[in-house]
Order: sequence, then structure tokens, then C-alpha cells
Amino acid sequence: MSDEAISSTPVAAPVPASQAAVTRQILATVFFTFLAYLTIGIPLAVLPGYVHLDLGYSSFIAGLSISVQYLATFASRPNAGRMVDVAGPKQTVMRGMLACGASGICLILAALLVQWPALSLTALIGSRIFLGVGESLVGTGAIIWGIGRIGAEHTARMISWNGIATYAALAIGAPLGVALAHATGFVVIGIIALGLAVLGYLVARARPAVPVVRGERLAFKLVLRRVLPYGMGLALGTIGFGAIATFITLYYASHNWANAAFSLTLFGGFFIGARLLFANTITRFGGFRVAIVSFIVEAIGLLALWLATTPEMAMAGAAMAGFGFALIFPSLGVEAVGLVPAPNRGAALGAYSVFLDLALGITGPVAGLIVGQFGYEEVFLFAAIAAVAAVALSLSLYRRSQLDLAQAGPR
Repeated sequence: MSDEAISSTPVAAPVPASQAAVTRQILATVFFTFLAYLTIGIPLAVLPGYVHLDLGYSSFIAGLSISVQYLATFASRPNAGRMVDVAGPKQTVMRGMLACGASGICLILAALLVQWPALSLTALIGSRIFLGVGESLVGTGAIIWGIGRIGAEHTARMISWNGIATYAALAIGAPLGVALAHATGFVVIGIIALGLAVLGYLVARARPAVPVVRGERLAFKLVLRRVLPYGMGLALGTIGFGAIATFITLYYASHNWANAAFSLTLFGGFFIGARLLFANTITRFGGFRVAIVSFIVEAIGLLALWLATTPEMAMAGAAMAGFGFALIFPSLGVEAVGLVPAPNRGAALGAYSVFLDLALGITGPVAGLIVGQFGYEEVFLFAAIAAVAAVALSLSLYRRSQLDLAQAGPR
């Protein structure tokens, strides 16, 4: 049993006094998220084309092969949240890195089996399943590990910086993966993924743990019920990201446009910019107000992608969608995690994140069907409609929260 798991006293980890020290602790923790998502980002822009063009499968199968990862993440979120609360975030991150390493091994096998499409696709799906499990363990564990180091008052900042690490990795990984695939072949992508996972495991093993917070553990279904409406908003807003991540390369190819991977880079770059510049708005204006504005901006970006007649217009739409999507997770996440006691933070974060995974898992195959019936453009219209629905839901949640505050009266 780990030191984290046997700690029986609810002694908080030392909280750094200065903002610079807080930032250092955050960066040291989100490093693991960065590595995990780099293993996701490097093959992201390559896999759809590999499945569709190299292996000869349909756009529906290409979308499904990407979405398997998100379904695996969805299925493993409850266990990830409980693992964080019981075994501790350090152990959770280490186990997640092992899963990412297994994903890299399966990618290597998929590349070596390219002459046997069915076997290659099977290995690729196995890689996506391992990667989905690794994503849920590392993503949830890193956030709670960071909160344990810097204090719960910095939850919004920790979630925001974790997202910055996520999309920085995707922004770097997508064009890097394309360049590697063209220059050295698909097998190198698997080797690099395995190397990144080993590095993350070794670094996590050397880092200090934080005590596990003791107290009553709520049943996961109760936690899920509390965060349900917030998760639904997150799911609706995530459809846009899923559509862009899965089909932007094939969308560009259908128009004979170049630099599709750069659209993913712009999405990630503007996502990071919004997190850096406007993360404090969640504390200042409240999560609901920030979420409403974010959904509107994302919807405008997705509509621009739907209407794009040039690659530059499509890039602008992807950038705006990334800017709008940036604060959706932390703005609604702060409200959701605040609904449960501290010993259940991991479960709450896992339950909330389930909806992101669910949206990404559904988006791939559904978008593939839309492509087959209507074309690539309509995928982004579908995502824009979902973002508009999220605006309505967030307005409803905001009004309900204001009504609850009015009924509670002054304290």
C-alpha cells in the first residue's frame, strides 16, 4: 500500500505563500498532464487518415477509432476519481502513465501490422483504449495532486493551468505527429509515445505525495446526480472540440486545402491564450457568467467553420472555437466541484469529466454519419447548435443559483 493510502491524519500539505511559489507547484504538477496529452496529440492528426486512407476503412470507422479513446476515458472516470480519493493522486498519475506506455506499445504493433488492416485496426483500438484509461487517471490525479499542494482556494487556477497543459500538448503534438509520420513513418509515433510515458512515470515516482483527505465518501451515483446539469453543459460545449479534433484534417482534404494540422495548433493556441488572459474572470464574475459568454464565442467559431470558403476562414473559425471552449471546463467545473465535501473532490471531478468523455465518444461516430449523409461542413453546424443549447442550459442554471441565493437570504 502506498504512503498516500495509509496516511490517516487529515493534515494538509504545506501551501506555498507566494503567487510565484503557487505557480511553480502548479507547473510541476501539470507537467504530467502535458506528457499524457502529448501522447494523445502526436497521433491525433495522423490517425483518421491512417485508418481511412492507409487501412481503407470508411469515415465512420475512422471517427469511431478516434472515439474509442474517449469512451474508455468515460468508462474509467469513476474508478479514477475513487482511486484519487482512496489511493492518492500520486499513485493515480503513476498508473495512468503506465497505461499511456501500453498505448504506445499498441501503436507500434499497429504500424508493424499495416499489411493486415484488420489486425492493425485491432491494435490501434487497443492503443486508444489504453490511452483513454491513462488520460482519465493522469488528468484527474494531476488536478487533485496540485490542489493538495497549493490549497483548495486555488482550484480554478489549478483546473485552468491543467487545461493549458492539455491543449499546449495538443497544439504541439498535432503538427509534430504529421511531420514525424511523413519523415520517419507511423512506427516512430508509437516509440515516442512509449518514451514519454516512461519519462512521466519516473518523474512522478520521484515527486512527493500529498496526504489523502479523510472523511465520508459519497456514493458515486449521488455525486453524479449533483454534477449532472453542469456536466451536460460541458458535454454540449465539448462537441465542437470533438468535431474539430476528429474531422478537421479530412475536412481540409475534401476542399484540397493545406495545413489542416495548423488549425488544431490555432485551436490550442487560442485556448491557451484565453486561459492565460481570462482565467481570473471565473473568480471575478462567477462560473455561470463566464460559461455563457464562452459558449457564445465557441458557437460563432463553429459557424465560421461551417460557412468557410477558404482555409484562412476555417482557421479563424477554429481559433475562435478554441478561444470560446477554453473556459468552459473550469467555469462550470468550479461550480460542480463546490457541490461536494473535500473528501469527494476526486469523485466530483471524475463525475464531471465523464460528460466531456461522453461527448467526445459520441461525437466521432455521430459526426461520421453526418459526413456520410451531408458532408463535412454540416458536422460543424451540428456542433454550433449544441453550443447554443449549452447557452440556454447555463442561463437556466445561473437563474436557479440566483433564486437559491435569494431564498437563502443574508447570512
